[in-house]
Amino acid sequence: MKTVLITGATGLIGKEIVNICHEQHINVHYLTTSKDKLSTQKHYKGFYWDPDENEIDAACFEGVTTIINLVGATISKRWTEAYKKEIITSRTQTAQLLYDTITAHNFPVKQIVSASAIGIYPDSLTKYYDEDEAIVSNSFLGQVVEQWETVVDQFSSIGITVAKIRIGLVLSKHGGALPEMAKPIRFGAGAPFGTGDQWQSWIHVVDLARLFVFAVTHNLEGIYNAVAPNPVSNTELTKTVATVLDKPLFLPNIPKFAMKLVLGEMHILLFESQRVCGTKIEKKGFSFNFHHLKPALLDIFS
Repeated sequence: MKTVLITGATGLIGKEIVNICHEQHINVHYLTTSKDKLSTQKHYKGFYWDPDENEIDAACFEGVTTIINLVGATISKRWTEAYKKEIITSRTQTAQLLYDTITAHNFPVKQIVSASAIGIYPDSLTKYYDEDEAIVSNSFLGQVVEQWETVVDQFSSIGITVAKIRIGLVLSKHGGALPEMAKPIRFGAGAPFGTGDQWQSWIHVVDLARLFVFAVTHNLEGIYNAVAPNPVSNTELTKTVATVLDKPLFLPNIPKFAMKLVLGEMHILLFESQRVCGTKIEKKGFSFNFHHLKPALLDIFS
């Protein structure tokens, strides 16, 4: 039985990936910074690590051929200078610790499939980004993703196949942006942000988890955008959520300056536009369950 090591296994995406791994008879080891989350079950075993102290239970690599790397502090929290540093180090420091441990013990890991983000692409209402885009966004998110991917890329220097999954807006009822977006709509206070023209490249959380496991089972290498085939504008996203929830939208669009006052620099999460192409992963044979927004939302809110 194949064994994967997952960082971030207890998070929103990680839980879905664990479910699919078990459906496909893949054994899961996972790393956690919380000793309360350590568990030993059939095909699911936890190991402790503390990246801040450069501490890791090396037994986590026993029998492991592939790493699924998801760990990283949420970006949906006010970006103070201290927290911005945490956003970066929670991604780079952890990947470095994995790399250092593998090289120190010469563990025979063959592949790493690492989370990344479409925030690396510059803000644009007109461009349609694929994985070959060379220009990196000059935003904070662009800097985060560039540093994150650079650390992950070094695994190739020791013969490990590297796949980077650039994730779009993840739709789930259990967390992420969608429940927060739905709250004001449920109370009749929903509205698009700014002009509402900014592109939202989204993916259903189950499709995202399936995509990660697909990358593992097909030993993929390189960069892949994890976005559904049909991105939408912020206005269309807001209206479709309202339609699915059977709620009206009657308020004017929320101006950018107002959200900047409330959220500070983090407001760019609501106003940046990235129209991103997911064709490359489809050409490898992956099939999305949810191609269009409304069926995805109906499944989530049903």
